[in-house]
Amino acid sequence: MDPNAATSSPDVQNRVPQIHVSLSRVGVTGVEKVIRIGAPGQEQPYHAQLECFVDLGPAQKGAHMSRFEEVVNDAIGEVVVGGTGFKAEDLATRVAEVIRERQDALRAEVTISARYPEHKPAPVSGITTQEMYTVHGAAVATELGTRRLTGVAGQGMTACPCAQELVAGKARVRLEDDGFTGEQIERIFDAVPVATHNQRGLGTLYIGCVEGNDIAVEAQDLLAIVEDSMSSEIYELMKRSDEGSVVEKAHRRPRFVEDCVREAIKSVVEQYGGLDDGTFVMARQENLETIHQHNVVAERFGLLGELRREVITGEHLPHHTSMREWLDAAGRPRN
Repeated sequence: MDPNAATSSPDVQNRVPQIHVSLSRVGVTGVEKVIRIGAPGQEQPYHAQLECFVDLGPAQKGAHMSRFEEVVNDAIGEVVVGGTGFKAEDLATRVAEVIRERQDALRAEVTISARYPEHKPAPVSGITTQEMYTVHGAAVATELGTRRLTGVAGQGMTACPCAQELVAGKARVRLEDDGFTGEQIERIFDAVPVATHNQRGLGTLYIGCVEGNDIAVEAQDLLAIVEDSMSSEIYELMKRSDEGSVVEKAHRRPRFVEDCVREAIKSVVEQYGGLDDGTFVMARQENLETIHQHNVVAERFGLLGELRREVITGEHLPHHTSMREWLDAAGRPRN
């Protein structure tokens, strides 16, 4: 038997399938790699997970799965060897564009999630603590163009406003019964934060720039927005003075899960005024409850122009553009 027969025969993937139905997404998930992200000379290693997909026409039996791995390795090799200091969204863009070309697809989609450490000082003692964050990159490439997203995920804590008011109400009654005046009670509440229950918050923020917008969106800036949207930041390593500071800060800034999302949206609108109205934004907050067995979630997604209008006017817009809608509009003319 000719040893080259297997390689010289037509690819099974290119045969016509028995059922002529196109497939929306075909690809690979759970691809794990170590990549380097950061400015040249300041790159850090990241443990990354990738997903790569293409669409598949009704006349093609299957995608060439090995080509996904080849493209990912080649793109990562360019970063490591060239020292170009890619961002996650840059790598996602490169992989998506090359995969679309090599798979002869109309559309390719790549997502990257990478875990990495940041070192930051505790709020009072200044002791250095290592915190873990997640950076996300996503890209959709078509023959008309490529759209990409930058995203981050971080943690913090929230203090419940509702329970705090309930505790304050009972405390006010007790203080009045003990003879304190209304003015004295308010002075006490100003000096001593009222107790409430807390949640650990998981915040996520994405920004997707339209084609041609060259304003940089840095992951660290997005992380600052996410952490500040909650009642307080949290730290893996703290002294007693730091613990007291974090708890007091949180209780002076009580926030619902909905408040966190609105704070994040407001900060994006204020800090990214130079971005196009067609920029995509998504903020999501999940709070891990302590007095319930369930968790609570809130999110808002839409175009930056839509969000600016709502923040300024308070007018409700019934349609919120989803991430899928925005990505799938890559290369299309905007109204």
